[in-house]
Amino acid sequence: MGNSKRQLLEVVSPRLQYTGVSLDTPHGFSIESGTTYVVIGENGSGKTTLGRIIERGWNIGMNQIRGDKRRLSIKSIEFNDIHSLTGCADSYYQQRFESMMSDGIPTVGELIAGKIAPERWEELCSRLSITDILHKRVNFLSSGELRKFLIINMFTEIPDILIVDNPYIGLDAASRSLFNELLHDIACQGTAVILLLCNTVDIPPFTDFVLPMKQLTVGKMLAVADMGLAGVIDEVTKVFSTKGGIDLLPDVTLHEPIDYRNAFELRHCEVRYGSTVILHDVNWRVEAGDRWALLGENGSGKSTLLSLVYADNPQGYSNDITIFDCRRGCGESIWDIKRRIGYISPEMHLYFGNGEDTLTVVASGLHDNVGCFRRLSPEQLALARQWLDALGIGHTAGRMMRTLSSGEQRMALLARTFIKNAPLLILDEPLHGLDMMQKRLVAGVIARMLQDEGRTIIYVTHYEAEIPPEISRIKRLVKI
Repeated sequence: MGNSKRQLLEVVSPRLQYTGVSLDTPHGFSIESGTTYVVIGENGSGKTTLGRIIERGWNIGMNQIRGDKRRLSIKSIEFNDIHSLTGCADSYYQQRFESMMSDGIPTVGELIAGKIAPERWEELCSRLSITDILHKRVNFLSSGELRKFLIINMFTEIPDILIVDNPYIGLDAASRSLFNELLHDIACQGTAVILLLCNTVDIPPFTDFVLPMKQLTVGKMLAVADMGLAGVIDEVTKVFSTKGGIDLLPDVTLHEPIDYRNAFELRHCEVRYGSTVILHDVNWRVEAGDRWALLGENGSGKSTLLSLVYADNPQGYSNDITIFDCRRGCGESIWDIKRRIGYISPEMHLYFGNGEDTLTVVASGLHDNVGCFRRLSPEQLALARQWLDALGIGHTAGRMMRTLSSGEQRMALLARTFIKNAPLLILDEPLHGLDMMQKRLVAGVIARMLQDEGRTIIYVTHYEAEIPPEISRIKRLVKI
């Protein structure tokens, strides 16, 4: 863009405020057209708040932002709540697996109608490998497919400023690469792109400037042209610190005897919704103590397969499934199954937005229920606090879950998963949305738990480098 770039806004006040949160901005900064910015820092450092201020906080209190807000088109996308596209996020998870709950849920075609030329839609869908989603109801899309759909929706217009919060989580490698191409293209057309990230590995190569953040303070803007991308990464790595620690972990030794040979076995399993087949002829036996990674591109059915094992999918009763050596449909309670499984999924945060405090949410994992309907003992609450301290978020114990950053919510839900000390761990993208130091800490917790030879693990990720070294076997699903 060279000399054609123009200043769109300038932050001049030493402090910014939004919905009760204050950010220190001792250096100020400006945003120019056709330029790519990365705002990076730990979870809870204030990145999302800064994005919201740039989008809609110009006239709040002390905020001094120069620019013509009335003439600027600013678009902001937050990827931590993609399921709000269904219009009923609080029950999204059940709706994915129960077709009778789909009345009133829009199709992809209905949501995208009139926003994009058919030729452009077909081109982007083909490049993102989601050519078959137009007629699907939104609740039947996988998390990855929803993200791809949101990406396409993002590029239906060319705003002056595009703010994207944590866009890479849940995307397979090919989709991450294409997403970067699209971001670069829109920047070349004059849009100022602002990415809010929590991992240096996600900083795209075409980044122009990086704004580090730590403890609600915006650092000095770093120019990639002056320092080189490697130099910038070395500098911003300093804003990340380790909190909690393995030495604070409670006892994670299995005290329950392993009285089964197979954790589960699926025989010729199929899941379909109408004419749409999600899984076909899937066979998989996982013996007690096995360590598996479950891989596959977005939409290949990974989460659906796990819903069969975790007894969340009604079609489990029409398939030949054995869990803990007991065949499904032979009189066992789903709670008998869930009692032995520690489970986390990308959607789980949707269950906890109704006023539960973090400590209670973590302790509720001991009872397998979603929600806090049973009285918790002082011992259970003390154990929950120990897990929060070990994962470095003890300061969130008394806060409502909905007030936490997406990364802090994720750490709390991991604590809720681990507190049960279950013999079977099903971890569906467990590092989803965590900053780089939190990822290292959680990886250490998983390694400690896998020191117990009787424990079984199923680990889902789109980043193969994140697969724990203790995992030796891979199950790969192919999209039908």
